[in-house]
Amino acid sequence: MTEKVLLRGNNAMAEAAVRAGCRYYFGYPITPQNDVPEYMSERMPEVGGVFIQGESEIASVYMVLGASAAGGRAMTTSSSPGISLKQEGLSFLAGHELPAVIANVVRGGPGLGNIAGSQSDYFQCTRGGGHGDYRMPVLAPGNVQEMADLTYLAFDIADKYRTPVMIMADGMMGNTMEPVVLPPMIDPATLPEKDYALTGRNGKRPSRVRLSLILEPKDLEDHNWKLQRKYAQIAAKEVRYETFEMEDAEMVVVAFGTAARIAKGAIRRVRKDGLKVGLIRPITLWPFPSQAIAEAAKNAKNFLVFELNAGQMVEDVRLSLEGKAQVNFYGRPGGSSPTPRDLAKVISNRYGQQLRSA
Repeated sequence: MTEKVLLRGNNAMAEAAVRAGCRYYFGYPITPQNDVPEYMSERMPEVGGVFIQGESEIASVYMVLGASAAGGRAMTTSSSPGISLKQEGLSFLAGHELPAVIANVVRGGPGLGNIAGSQSDYFQCTRGGGHGDYRMPVLAPGNVQEMADLTYLAFDIADKYRTPVMIMADGMMGNTMEPVVLPPMIDPATLPEKDYALTGRNGKRPSRVRLSLILEPKDLEDHNWKLQRKYAQIAAKEVRYETFEMEDAEMVVVAFGTAARIAKGAIRRVRKDGLKVGLIRPITLWPFPSQAIAEAAKNAKNFLVFELNAGQMVEDVRLSLEGKAQVNFYGRPGGSSPTPRDLAKVISNRYGQQLRSA
């Protein structure tokens, strides 16, 4: 029988990173993700890894770049304002085609905001955030078990495509405690050799160079098209989502992360009242499950996008549907979270309005 352990979401993510072969962690404290560097400061020495609290978020992300260039599995974590400071480094990681895992335990904003859980960084995470034509996979855990599972997966995706991968969680999920089945421990020595790593030539092979400074416009254009071909492969192969009560749904709620947990509770309530409501939960925020949402519009003509922000993912839902269904939005910005009962009232009101207008 598989053993479960009770872990806080942030610690589940950190332990999963260790078990995925991460041996280089660089971070800087900011609430509500401080459990991660605290945990890693103890675990990294235990497994022969490296933990450094950088002098800043900027320094930390460039330490990740250096460790990744040397062939290691590397990670950094932060929360919204700290992730903003790391954006230049994320663009450099993408330009260098170096794998890394970056976790954003989102807090309320803009500015310093507060330390409550939020989803206000959706645009920043899914649109690259830094400069240049680049994308990166974004994984959105829906519970503490997925904080572990998707972190473990993120390292594999990062290595497979040589790209930074973002985990977008939030302060509420990061500090929720739930039973977790942890993934197996990987020995980094058993991972495939990285033929691009700067490990020292020793006269045994040609020199290796990693750079993102490409001054000739045609060469940089070729590099950009190479990146776009890679992103097209990711978009084709790495889409992940969950459906809930979609078999007969006449109205579809689209929500991710903590918002999706609230939505499930609300849908159970309105189903008892006879309302045929289902849920599509994007697990990859990029690549976005556009096809699944478009397919749902064959039966359901009314969609309600629920986010813990002022309305960001709703744009991707509208793009996915291309006008084939009505899209409404309900959000709570600034770190506020409704209860399932609150959301059930919103769904019931919108559902009734839509039936009357049909």
